[in-house]
Amino acid sequence: MKHELQLIISGKSEVKHGTIIQAAASYLKRSQSSSTMAKEFKHFKKQEKETLEGFIELNNLWILNINLDNYVSEGAEQKVYLKDGKHVIKLNDSIYYNSWIDYFNNLLLNNFFFPDTAYNLLGFFKNEDIIYAVVEQPFVKATEPTDLEVVKKFMLVNGFLNTKNNDYYNPDLGIILEDLHDENVLTENGILQFIDTVFYIKDNFYEN
Repeated sequence: MKHELQLIISGKSEVKHGTIIQAAASYLKRSQSSSTMAKEFKHFKKQEKETLEGFIELNNLWILNINLDNYVSEGAEQKVYLKDGKHVIKLNDSIYYNSWIDYFNNLLLNNFFFPDTAYNLLGFFKNEDIIYAVVEQPFVKATEPTDLEVVKKFMLVNGFLNTKNNDYYNPDLGIILEDLHDENVLTENGILQFIDTVFYIKDNFYEN
């Protein structure tokens, strides 16, 4: 599985709705490798944003009109809007991540592990000089409260150890998955649905 995930993250293997996500991540990685990146974080984020804007322009991925009437909710990282009875639209500015690449990796990992709630990157929206990724995701309606002990058992079966609270780590894969509380994992007809994931890759992810 680890080798398969490495291929997906590197853009050499397919995953559900992965094409645009992988293209954006690869574009940013190429830009980083061909430039002298400053260690200062704010400068790095500014430079990365400019590179991402170039990718968006090149591929005509700006979304100019977002229907903001069907507002559902928002958290620290994203705003959620109801698109129709089957999908929601989420606007995310990657604030939870050190880089946009890390955010794109999260999308790819989510789509691998949880294809039923896969993110489809539609494009990007800009408001007050902030860039938001616009992703579409299947709408999940909770039919019962989520039992976090059931979540813990499910994660353990899949190799993820509970580290603290609602955070998990898979030592074999080198992947962290955080914030799996009962608003991010819903239960629909007895099935756990992971609707908001926060994946991080550790350095040993790239080791064989």
